[in-house]
Amino acid sequence: MTANFRQYLVGWGQADRSTGDLEYYRGGLAQPQFNGVVRVRSLDLIDQAVATARVRLADVPWWWWVGPDSPAGTSAALVARGAVRFGVLPLMTRPLEHVADLEGPSPGLSIEAAEAGGRLAELVVVYSTSMGVTPGVEPGIVRIEAQHPDNADIVRLAAIVEGRVVGMTVVVMAHGVAGIFLVHVAEQHRRRGIGAALTAAALRTGQERGMGLAALLASPAGEPL
Repeated sequence: MTANFRQYLVGWGQADRSTGDLEYYRGGLAQPQFNGVVRVRSLDLIDQAVATARVRLADVPWWWWVGPDSPAGTSAALVARGAVRFGVLPLMTRPLEHVADLEGPSPGLSIEAAEAGGRLAELVVVYSTSMGVTPGVEPGIVRIEAQHPDNADIVRLAAIVEGRVVGMTVVVMAHGVAGIFLVHVAEQHRRRGIGAALTAAALRTGQERGMGLAALLASPAGEPL
């Protein structure tokens, strides 16, 4: 599951990335989620890893992700070297044998797969607004999304109401897992079941692609999905 997550994040590293002992990605955009460290394989390398990250990720905001497959003690080691703990995100999973009973979209709402072109710019506007990304960064996000090296593994779903994209999510099909990312709904369309409909569509898509599990790494606000 975390390998699925790492694959998607490292795909943002068009400017610079590594998958060696220190796995990091640098998209070069002025938002921390598009630059960061995904994993260091051994705490014996932590001083070297921190020094390398500070050089490679200089001049852009960035995060260091610590996951279930990080070496024990990674968080404490980073804090001891000047890191500030930002938050904790729930990682949830469910098997995909039975998803047919999930409710479909509500009346007036359609969920459609969006190719890397076409509605991609609209999808970026929806999630960049929800994530607090400044408008000047959006063209760079569209460019990187369109050129993501694992686009063959990615399905982007758009929630459409009256011909407009009002919500979206990204599903990454890799390592036997349907990784669900960036479930976002435009603020004026929230609390109408659109986020749930997008998540259900993502689960069905994972099942159709033969994935055994779905995983959702969400903000605490998104955990009820």
